[in-house]
Amino acid sequence: MRCLSVILPFISACILFCACQKEKINTSTDLVLHFSDSTITFDTLLTTISSPTKNLRVSNLSNENINISSIKLAGGNRNGFRLNINGEVANELINIQIQPKDSIFIFIEATLEKTGFGKPLITEDSIIFKVNSVEQKVKLKAWGQDFVMIQGTKIKTATWTNDRPYLIYNQSLVDSDQTLTIEAGAQIYFHKKAGLVVKGTLIVNGTEDANVIFEGDRLESAYSEIPDQWNGIVLCSGSHLNSIDHAMIRNANIGLQVGTIELNGNASLELSNTRIENMSWAGIWAMKSKIKAYNCLVSNVRYYNTALLLGGDYQFYHTTFANYYNDLSNGNRTTETLVLSNYLIDSKSGNRYVGDLQAATFGNCIITGNRANELLISMDKQGLANYMFDRSLIQISDTFKLADQSHFTGVIRNVNPRFKSPYHGNYELDTLSIAKDYGRAEYGKRFPVDLKNMSRISDSGPDLGTFERIEKKN
Repeated sequence: MRCLSVILPFISACILFCACQKEKINTSTDLVLHFSDSTITFDTLLTTISSPTKNLRVSNLSNENINISSIKLAGGNRNGFRLNINGEVANELINIQIQPKDSIFIFIEATLEKTGFGKPLITEDSIIFKVNSVEQKVKLKAWGQDFVMIQGTKIKTATWTNDRPYLIYNQSLVDSDQTLTIEAGAQIYFHKKAGLVVKGTLIVNGTEDANVIFEGDRLESAYSEIPDQWNGIVLCSGSHLNSIDHAMIRNANIGLQVGTIELNGNASLELSNTRIENMSWAGIWAMKSKIKAYNCLVSNVRYYNTALLLGGDYQFYHTTFANYYNDLSNGNRTTETLVLSNYLIDSKSGNRYVGDLQAATFGNCIITGNRANELLISMDKQGLANYMFDRSLIQISDTFKLADQSHFTGVIRNVNPRFKSPYHGNYELDTLSIAKDYGRAEYGKRFPVDLKNMSRISDSGPDLGTFERIEKKN
């Protein structure tokens, strides 16, 4: 017992000594915190709308505890930034300890006030860390952009300018007998599940240097190619004289729906110099309608790149239908790039609707992708089935029959068009492409410049697809 009475105090002293050693705080003024970023930057934010959350990792690389005497926003609550410091919502905290070789996280959000200007303006602040009387800073930067809110409204005849972006917050309607005109350079953003429905007329007057942009309202670079961020544009049956020129339609569920099965009549559209990219269900989904399109690119769609159904009247010239959609998490794509049919089966009711395909012409086009077959033609004998693929490159299965010259003339089958970088969105032709100079001259003369305003009539012949390759002269 006497021995134990001597040993116990000794053990207690050792434990107390070790605990004191463990809790020792590094008080050196040479000590520095390490940050995952020196500057936290928010891409352009729409003012008054909360930003996505960004995070900052703050690390202690030393072998001793660090006590941060204060962490605070330099601007306090004035600039619209907000902090969550290691799980506590506060723009300022004191006495935060970080154990050796450990880290804490700071989560940052921003809601910027209206700027009063048409162009984005930068808002800056910083997070100040004070350790042993030494200050370190992490900069905060955010660009704020004022916008015009369109929220669930019926749009009467109006012109949208390029002074400020427009944010469509939910489904908005261009009503019958009304016309929405959109000027060159305008930016139209859509909130999740929002869309634009047109019963009247839509006129998009973009230019080569000032495209009209239709995309989701998540403007950070991580969302630049994510589909299904908004619903899309719907031109209802009965909507006529629609025109879309020099537009970019991106990251929706259906980029452009032309015609609606539940309404009588058809929709009509002239579509030119337009890119439709990164869709979930379809790039173009048309039913019993009339489309004239040229110098267009439809690409990167989870299901139907382009589906022309229930008949109609379609003319596509110098258009590239390319689907190299590749999403390992959702599996391989199972649908063809181009589907052409004069009927449609309603998936809910099982009803079969048959229409007349008055005409469908594809001249000097490219229809391709990363599947063995990228063209599906399915016709009901009860309806008309008039279609022609003229001087086009098509990726089709070996069993696909092309002998009928009333439907196929001068088709190149199963040859790589040799795009520059199709998996990165570049569908221009390289110098060895078989599509170079192969197009029918008549179509080249009708559409003498390509999407980038390059001449189609200055060399041996027009190239197939949207882009003309001009070789540099020696």
